[in-house]
Amino acid sequence: MTSTGTTAPPPPGVARLLRPYAGGFAAVVVLQVIGAVAGLAPLLAVVELGRTLLAPGPADEGHVRNVVLAGAAGLLVRLLFTAASSGVGHLLDTRVQLSLRRQLAARLGQVPIGRLARRRTGELAKLVGDDVSAVHPLIAHTPGELVSAFVVPLVSLGYLLTVDWRLTLITLIPVLLAVALVPLMMTPARLREQKEFDAAMGRISASVVEFVQGIAVVKAFGGSERAHGRFRTAVGDFTRSFYRMVRGLSGVAAGMQVALSPPFVLLAVLVGGAYRITGGGLAPADLLPFLLLGLGLTAPVAALGHGFDDLQAARRAVGRIRDVLAEPALPEPVRPVAPEGHRVELRGVRFGYEGAGAGAGAGAAAGREVLRGIDLVLEPGTTTAVVGPSGSGKSTLVQLLTRFYDPTHGSVLLGGVDLREVGSQELYRRVSFVFQDVRLLRASVADNIALAVPHADRDAVVRAARRASIHDRVLELPRGYDSVIGEDARLSGGEAQRVSIARALLADTPVLVLDEATAFADPQTEQAVREALAQTREKRTTLVIAHRLETIADADTVVMLRDGEIVERGTTAELLARDGAFAEFWKIHADVVKAGAMEGEEAR
Repeated sequence: MTSTGTTAPPPPGVARLLRPYAGGFAAVVVLQVIGAVAGLAPLLAVVELGRTLLAPGPADEGHVRNVVLAGAAGLLVRLLFTAASSGVGHLLDTRVQLSLRRQLAARLGQVPIGRLARRRTGELAKLVGDDVSAVHPLIAHTPGELVSAFVVPLVSLGYLLTVDWRLTLITLIPVLLAVALVPLMMTPARLREQKEFDAAMGRISASVVEFVQGIAVVKAFGGSERAHGRFRTAVGDFTRSFYRMVRGLSGVAAGMQVALSPPFVLLAVLVGGAYRITGGGLAPADLLPFLLLGLGLTAPVAALGHGFDDLQAARRAVGRIRDVLAEPALPEPVRPVAPEGHRVELRGVRFGYEGAGAGAGAGAAAGREVLRGIDLVLEPGTTTAVVGPSGSGKSTLVQLLTRFYDPTHGSVLLGGVDLREVGSQELYRRVSFVFQDVRLLRASVADNIALAVPHADRDAVVRAARRASIHDRVLELPRGYDSVIGEDARLSGGEAQRVSIARALLADTPVLVLDEATAFADPQTEQAVREALAQTREKRTTLVIAHRLETIADADTVVMLRDGEIVERGTTAELLARDGAFAEFWKIHADVVKAGAMEGEEAR
């Protein structure tokens, strides 16, 4: 076997994720440094004006004019360069968010379905939506704020030290007090509370998505109390975790705000300045730079403190993004092998969901096995129907054929080649599928049908839609085939299935997998679709998961599954003649169909 290993790569660090944008970050930093330093010019101009005006004798008008112009120029430079830095930062943020979403989409498309199944839909939606958006402060604001937080104080300190180093130390007291409180915001208890808060937020998102998706079932079967109960439980957990987090951080945050507030800074400077002036160690005019630059010394640090929560949220979001990007992809073969023909064979296939990672070897811990020792051959030009009670492993078997999972034991072969040796692109050029649970893209109807054949012309798309009995319905939409699903196109479950069937017909692959593909279709539509599929059945290998007797009757071979094992196989007539498990299955479903028909007659 030449497949690549399944060991997950180490999670990419923040630096690695952002490395392609190093040039943009450098531009943000350089622009912000220039703007931050220039922003001190107005304050220094005020200091110099104060000294000039307070000095004995008449003031030099030329000097005063030059000082005012210098301050105004510094203010203009600050505005221009800070705006440029912010603009570049926000443009960079959009590029990073777009890249992260593309990386996540690509990774989620490569990760085995079994790994995604362990995550709730709401959690994945929060990851791709909210978590990527939460990175915004880290990209657009933090670089500039960090530069201001370090450059402005350093330049200010350098200047103040030349005036009076003792009063400079006194001016630093508020900053030192605030910095001393920062570790209290990052204790293990605080970090644990923040992690619990994020988890509670994810549970709320998941419960809302599940409730909305199942609203029809809830209304129909009166489960609103239980459904609302799950949501209320998630809200209660969120409220308690939020309260714990706020209670733990409020005291520290309040202390930092007081230490960095202008009144406290001015109080420290005035007390220290009065002491130095009365002692004769400082001229009264030299107190002015400390009053002005002292506030400039703390303002950037205060701004950084205000964004601390956003920064922490961004850091945690990046961690979750890293975890998903580090999920091992379904392994691709190092040297892909092209199948010869489209004969499908399952040899000794065993599979269990728990611990059944992609490409798990024979010794992998599989947990409870869903399939046990499946041996099955699907000959080209034939249709094989797989039937059995719920939980017998029918859909799992289908998902192994489409390589949504790899078997934990045994192998699935296409044209004599193990699917693990066939490249994904080659596999999906040969295998198409239609599932009962159809999800269409937010794109035009034509694009949804041509998803597997993007170069297909409109005539080919229309022919496929006609064969799938969806053409007339598409023409009823506001813009026909250009109508966008979810915008001006609303399709029922059966109509969505027919779009999916049209997609498979257009792809015209030699292997077709149908998992209850006409479950929501009316009898007339199902008959039309079956006839369309029958027109080309001699060219392809077809596997059908079916419950309807009409579909089973069309099959060349019927396979009966029970508890993950094949208990019977043969033609419909042969299996009925044996009067075994399949015959019992057929009788039960025939009785159900008959009862439904009688109820319909009575209703009419």
